Amino acid sequence: MAQECRIPHTVLCPARTPTCQTSPYLEAIRRQLAVRTRRLNDTGALTPGPPTASGQSDDPDTHDGPARPVVQLLLCRYLAEHAVEHLRCVAQTRHRHRCPHPIRALTGPAGTWRLLPTGPRRGQLALPDVLMAIYDLGHLPYRGQLRWRAQRCPQHDAAPGAADLALAEWQPFDPLLHAAHIRTRLPHPEARRPGSR
Repeated sequence: MAQECRIPHTVLCPARTPTCQTSPYLEAIRRQLAVRTRRLNDTGALTPGPPTASGQSDDPDTHDGPARPVVQLLLCRYLAEHAVEHLRCVAQTRHRHRCPHPIRALTGPAGTWRLLPTGPRRGQLALPDVLMAIYDLGHLPYRGQLRWRAQRCPQHDAAPGAADLALAEWQPFDPLLHAAHIRTRLPHPEARRPGSR
C-alpha cells in the first residue's frame, strides 16, 4: 500500500496566509499556483468564488460588471460613473424630476463584454499590452450608440423634445489616469443577461 500525503488547502492556497512554517519546496509550489491562478483569472477561465455568507461577493464589482465600467461606443472609450445596469436616463419627466429608467433597454440588443487591449491614446507612452474588460456597444446601430452617449432611456430617446435634467456621466477613458478601473477579466458568465452576446 502506497503512502499518502495530505496537505491542507490553507498551506498551498496562494490567496491565504499559511498558519504554519512552510518549506522552500512548498513555497515554490505556492508561487507556481499563484501564477497559474492569475493566468486563469486574466483569461476569464476562472470565475470568482460564490458570494460570502453576508451575501456580498469578495469582488467590489457587481455581478453584471465593474462598478465603473469602461464602455466602447462611437469608436471611443468612456469610463462610466456607475455600473452598466445602474446608468440612469438624464431626461426630465413631466413632473420635473430625473427619469428613473435605466438606459440599458430590457429588450433588444445589449452590449457585449469583451477583453480588448488597453492601447495607448495618441501622444501617450506605450503601455504594457494588457487586456481589459470593456462593455462594447460598437455592434449597435449608430442611432442606438447616440442614445447611449446622450444617456437616455428608449422612451425619452423617442421624445427628442424632452429636456435633460442632468449631464451625461461619461468621462473619456484614459488608461493612465483610470488605471484603477481596469478589470482584466470578464464579469460572471452566469450573471449575463439573456439577449446579451
